[in-house]
Amino acid sequence: MNRAVPVLTGPSASGKSSLALWLADRWPLEIVSADATMVYRGLDVGTDKPSAAERARVPHHLVDVVEPDEAYDVVRWVEAAERAIAEVFARGRIPLVVGGTVYYLRGLCEGRPTTPPPDAEVQRAIRAELEGGGADALLAELAAASPADAARVAGNPRRLVRALEVLRRTGRPPADFPPRAPRLRCRKLVLWPERAALKGKVWARARWQFEHGLIDEVRALLARYPRMPTALQSIGYKEVVRYLQGEWSYEEALEADRRAVWRLIKRQYTWLRREPGDVAYLPRAGAAAREGAAFWFERRFGLP
Repeated sequence: MNRAVPVLTGPSASGKSSLALWLADRWPLEIVSADATMVYRGLDVGTDKPSAAERARVPHHLVDVVEPDEAYDVVRWVEAAERAIAEVFARGRIPLVVGGTVYYLRGLCEGRPTTPPPDAEVQRAIRAELEGGGADALLAELAAASPADAARVAGNPRRLVRALEVLRRTGRPPADFPPRAPRLRCRKLVLWPERAALKGKVWARARWQFEHGLIDEVRALLARYPRMPTALQSIGYKEVVRYLQGEWSYEEALEADRRAVWRLIKRQYTWLRREPGDVAYLPRAGAAAREGAAFWFERRFGLP
């Protein structure tokens, strides 16, 4: 596939989804989600998943593709994204990859990992260690083998479990597995608003989610998947789990959710600041961001 693929990314709460919908009203776009939690069915409120009306308005791919207790990793996502992108191009339309899961985007644009497929049993055992004793000892085990991997997964239980699974099964950390050469050429537009401008949005969004169904959503997921699947380790979900289990009060869980999102945003700024490849940064918001994104599309993809 020789055509360049547009990618729209940026930190959480930077306005990626609304901007993508606006662009799709202007050009024949279909959205390929690059969000590691939107792949799961039933995780709706806490992921800000596009509504049924938005999906009817603009086709979305790689949303609601697996059950929450199903193993899913970057290799599966990249393979699915490559298929979706090829199908969109074949229809004479333009695939727009949208999301903030940086390791998904790196796998697509820089080459997916060659690590072995996940082993669910090994991961379950590591998750039990994580839940029983916390992350410190597990992170130290990984850091002894690969400081780079330990830095990459810090603060993300799902990625920590996966990295340790690879290390224990193969004797080699994930960083020792070279990536496969990418099959696509990506051109990335990174939304880059002032960090302080996002805090109010993060605080308000967390409160809205808690008050508009997130708690009931997590309660239903726990009833259906009592073994605490990987999906429920996502930000927002794991905090509500601790509230439902009586470990935290409502306000403690809400504050923990906000802090976790803010830590993620800070890591995203760090990761995206050094984004490789054909990259443009858009330090604007609102109407100015739309104008800048439209100009980028017109200039980089020759769109009228």
